[in-house]
Amino acid sequence: MAKKIKDPGIGKSSNKHAKRFINSDGSFNIKHINRPSSLSESYNYLISISWTKFFLWVVLGYTLVNALFAIIYTFLGISNITEPTGSVFKDFLNAFFFSAQTITTVGYGAMAPKGLVFGIISSFEALIGLLSFSFITGLLYGRFSRPRANIRFSSSMVYRKHNGVDCIMFRLMSRSANVMIRPKIEATLSLSQESKGEKYVNNFYNLKLERNSITYLPTTWTIVHPIDESSPLKEFSKEQLQKLNGEILILASYYDESFAQEVHQVHSYVLKNLKQDQKFIPAFYYDDDGYTILDHNNLDKTLPHSST
Repeated sequence: MAKKIKDPGIGKSSNKHAKRFINSDGSFNIKHINRPSSLSESYNYLISISWTKFFLWVVLGYTLVNALFAIIYTFLGISNITEPTGSVFKDFLNAFFFSAQTITTVGYGAMAPKGLVFGIISSFEALIGLLSFSFITGLLYGRFSRPRANIRFSSSMVYRKHNGVDCIMFRLMSRSANVMIRPKIEATLSLSQESKGEKYVNNFYNLKLERNSITYLPTTWTIVHPIDESSPLKEFSKEQLQKLNGEILILASYYDESFAQEVHQVHSYVLKNLKQDQKFIPAFYYDDDGYTILDHNNLDKTLPHSST
């Protein structure tokens, strides 16, 4: 078998029921317990979650803050803002709308605080509003300006003959119209194997690729690992490969002109999901005017391929 390499940072210990190290979305499959939290982690969380979750948090926070001040205004007396309606619910709504006007510093003029206490509370709420919207503005900038790779990987790997040699292949492309500059790939095989005393350990191997870097990537790039004499998978048949508790860890990087720096993205494939005797269909073609047409829907599509 090929020479083992040092632990790339995953850990040598394993388990019979161990799951994959890296999820399909590129996140590491780790559950944290007893981890101390900090305010800086809140910032990292809010700039990394999806846009849907981000705006849901903004709306939720906005609603809760206004509801809290509305309760205070109603409890201290709605008459210090506007005429009471005789209904607690309607008075609460008026207090809520007054709070929304105060926290956003809109001030339509229909309602205004009366007395020193209400003046202090509304002034404090206006300060909270200014700080909150400054914070949200910073989060929006951080979400747009945060350098991140924009790579889309094929949903699975394929196993087929290529140039007379059994090969494992996967494919990638840019999600955007930007051309990747000098993209490069590192592939590491992790095999969880039984050791002495019914213990399981992770063994790591570098996977030799047909090409681990190119100059430009305007379309798609098919990454090929030939299973030759130097491959750690040489001793396994294609039927055995899918029974292995193995995972191919991918580190992709390229220069992104939008951020003017190199960006990175991790991904992984498990050998159990390997598609046998399949090949990727072309994802780009030429139209009648000679333009290259790249169909993003074809990245994952495969066809049967004869193994002979």
